[in-house]
Amino acid sequence: MQQRDKAYKEAGVDIDAGNAFVSSIKSIVSETFTKGVITDIGGFGGLFKPDLHNLHEPVLVASTDGVGTKLKLAFLFEHHTTIGIDLVAMSVNDILVQGAKPLFFLDYFATGKLEQERAQEALAGIAHGCKLAQCALLGGETAEMPDFYAPGEYDLSGFCVGIVDNDRIVDGRGIRVGDRIVGLASSGIHSNGYSLVRKIYKDSGLGARDIFPGTDKTVADVLLEPTRIYVKTVLNLLRDLEIRGMVHVTGGGFYDNIPRVLPESLKASVQFGTWDIPPVFSWLRKQGNLSWEEMLQIFNSGIGYILVISPDMEEDVMSRLKALGQDAWVIGEIAERTGQDSEQVDILF
Repeated sequence: MQQRDKAYKEAGVDIDAGNAFVSSIKSIVSETFTKGVITDIGGFGGLFKPDLHNLHEPVLVASTDGVGTKLKLAFLFEHHTTIGIDLVAMSVNDILVQGAKPLFFLDYFATGKLEQERAQEALAGIAHGCKLAQCALLGGETAEMPDFYAPGEYDLSGFCVGIVDNDRIVDGRGIRVGDRIVGLASSGIHSNGYSLVRKIYKDSGLGARDIFPGTDKTVADVLLEPTRIYVKTVLNLLRDLEIRGMVHVTGGGFYDNIPRVLPESLKASVQFGTWDIPPVFSWLRKQGNLSWEEMLQIFNSGIGYILVISPDMEEDVMSRLKALGQDAWVIGEIAERTGQDSEQVDILF
């Protein structure tokens, strides 16, 4: 190999380092394998045999996403162990909205020069996210591209495939006037709005190891708190409770995400102040001189996932969520949309 890869190594690509990295992560990846995985890491494609015996008309659901500029803070703070959880969360929470159970996940890791320790930390986070999502890390791609990325930086993308029975798809068509809106607590900022977060942080004068205002955690820990994965909780609910609509509160906040599951004739009436707002959002609002309307357009503001349920399901759903250890609040209800309603989200302050 020494002679065969000499020219490529001089150009900045180390084939040996790439092969060594793949070998080093095999045990980490294999810990995520579910019984559907019938191949090992390193092949041209990952093979997965889904268990369909309880499904009458199985439908595959797929999603892809990245982490966005939250990565910039991971580089700045030299903290790479949780960013992979964010990557998994963004895709698995998206397909969960339609009632799908995640089956497997694929990752794409690209960097200018492969630094094994940093790459392993990121990969370990992805594997941990897959465990939390109860899906297999079926495969991925590691790309070393000299001069394409700044030294010490990398990019991450993720791809998830899940499955749901056709008659169990949750698409919002059953939502009715009077249905309750239940908000599930976020773990923090999750993975959206970080272009603004970084600007506010830069202007704040705080350091990474300073204690974040209103908490006992460091600034780095608060700003890099990984996105909550709701798979286990929501699949438990869907097993025997009717959920009429679900929302993953990502980029666009309340105003852009809730309408994605609402019929045109309906609107969401949300009562602000009915849920606990983590200190990080109050800090962002004050430090960034933002209104709460702006906050709810950009950030999840403490609500990372939303359920729409019929009124007679409220007690059962809230009791189940409490038993599962998930903080949740009834934050509003569905109302009829009139000709005067230009938007489908009405937040009452």
